[in-house]
Order: sequence, then structure tokens, then C-alpha cells
Amino acid sequence: MEQEEYYSTISHHIRLLKESGKYEEAEKEIHQGLEEHPDHPLLKISLADLYLRQGRLTEARILAEEVLNSNPQEPQALSVLGDVFLKQHTPRQALECFRQAFNRTPTPYLTLKASRALKGMGRLEEALQELEKVLVVKPESPAFLKEKGLILNRLKRFDQALETFERVREITPDDPFVKKEILRLRSRTRPEAQVLKELQAVIGMDSKKDDAQVHGLLAQKLKGAGQIREAAAEYGRASNLEPQNIYFLKQQGFCFYRMEQYDKAIECLAEAFQKDPSDYVVRRALKKSYEAQGNLKGLLHLLEETFRQHPDCKSLLGTIRKVRKRLNPDIPGRH
Repeated sequence: MEQEEYYSTISHHIRLLKESGKYEEAEKEIHQGLEEHPDHPLLKISLADLYLRQGRLTEARILAEEVLNSNPQEPQALSVLGDVFLKQHTPRQALECFRQAFNRTPTPYLTLKASRALKGMGRLEEALQELEKVLVVKPESPAFLKEKGLILNRLKRFDQALETFERVREITPDDPFVKKEILRLRSRTRPEAQVLKELQAVIGMDSKKDDAQVHGLLAQKLKGAGQIREAAAEYGRASNLEPQNIYFLKQQGFCFYRMEQYDKAIECLAEAFQKDPSDYVVRRALKKSYEAQGNLKGLLHLLEETFRQHPDCKSLLGTIRKVRKRLNPDIPGRH
């Protein structure tokens, strides 16, 4: 069987496994394919995409770059590499990858990714213009409309953002994130106490008690009202309901940090940091938490372990050297 025919017969099955979260099964299928066709670029890209979904960014990057070494303009490999750069908070490099991929295969989703990279660079009007190009052709696409709503939020054009999210809800009425954004935007101009009371009533409903997004919104409002302990509890519930969303875990850690509960702050933030070591805000809060405990050795251990897991996160090296120097001021920092 020719390689392309072989790939076409298994790619659909692998894609279904990924979309249903069956990552171990998908990885097994891909490795079996690579045993028969070890140099098949699309199988390597599929594996890189799987690693990306699992947060295994270093492995995803190695595979994507391996394909690009043979074919520097391979659009799918460029797209995956761009996604890795986005997750590593280097949007300029991501944008370059998405632009190159688009030049080879101009697809709407590469435009969406380019828009996200522009948003990450703070070029919000340009990001919006990118989206509008595609929304002319695909006006009912939930993914594009949601991204437009997020950018309008960042631009503080809240009425337009609300209108956009309401359009999305008409298309996908069960999307919990969209429902949460509509609730949040509608509550902007209403008294804080009333909003909190209503959200607490919503959380009490059987249909909403397991809605991570609503718990997260309540936590955000509680934090804004200065109710930090209650906010930490709600972020914890949201994180338990949606463990893959490390935003909730980070926010719970920040609440504990504000309450000077450094053990709990470290527990949350260290887990989030090991998944996303390029987040400087988390890194700074962790550093201060360990310092407050006088536990620089614990901080160094976490940094070194995280760097072993993410060797491409070179910015960790400077922090590691500084902590080593503080622990051993008379010994030069190791590289």
C-alpha cells in the first residue's frame, strides 16, 4: 500500500481518537504507523499535534522541526510549530510560522491562528481585521466569532463583544464559555452585590452546579469584591471540574498568595508552572512564596525539575543561576 493511501486510511481514526481525548490510543496508533513508515512526515506531524494537545511542547517542537528540516515549507508542520510558539508565549515567531504556512495552503484556520498571534503581540486591530476577512466568507463559524468576541473584549468594545457572543450562542447554544461571557458582559454595569447574589443562585441550580465556567466567573467576581477566601474556593471547584484549564489553577494559587497561605499557593502554582513555565507572573509569585518560607532549596528543585521537563524554556536558566548564587554565594553558578 502506498504511503499516502496508508495515511488516509488511518488519519480519520486517529483524528477521532484525539478529539475524544483518547490520547494513549491515538499515540499507540501513530507509533504503529511509524514502525511501518518511519519517515512518513504526516504521521510525524500527527504525533507532534498529539504532543501539543498534551502540553508536551518540547517533543512537539522536535518532531515539527524534524519534518521541516526535510521540507522547510511543509504547512502542517509550520502550523504545529506556530502553535508551540503560541503556547510558549512567543507570538512573533508563531505569526511567522502561520504566515509561511498560509502562503503554501491558504486556509481559514491559519488566518484564525495568525489572528491569535497578533492578539498575543497586542496588535488587536490587526487581529480583528484578519478575522473579518474570513467572517465575510464564514459568518456562522463559532470559532471565528468567539475569537472576535475575545478581541472586542480586549479592545473594551463590550457592547459589540456581547452582540458577538450572543450570535455564537444562537449557533452553539450549549457552549459553557460563551454562556459565561454573556453573563459576565451583561453584569458589567449592574451593582456588584446583585451580580454576586444572582451568580450564587445560578450555581445552586442542578443544571449549573457542575459548570466550571460559571464557578470561574463567580470566583472572578468574588475576587473583585475582595472576598479572596471565597474566590479561592470557587476557583478550586472550577479547576476540579475542568482540570485541563490551568487558568483556574493559577487564579486559585494567586488567591492563596494574596492571603499569604504560601504552602497552598505553591501547591497550585507549581503544578501550573510545570505545565506552562513561560508564564512570568506565575514564576514571580512562586519565587516570592518560596522566599517568604525561606525555602530557596525548594524553589531551586522546582526550577531544575521544570527545566528538565521543558529544556527549550531557556529563560529558566537565568533564574536557576540566580537562585544557585544566592544559596552558594562563593560558588560560580553552574550552566
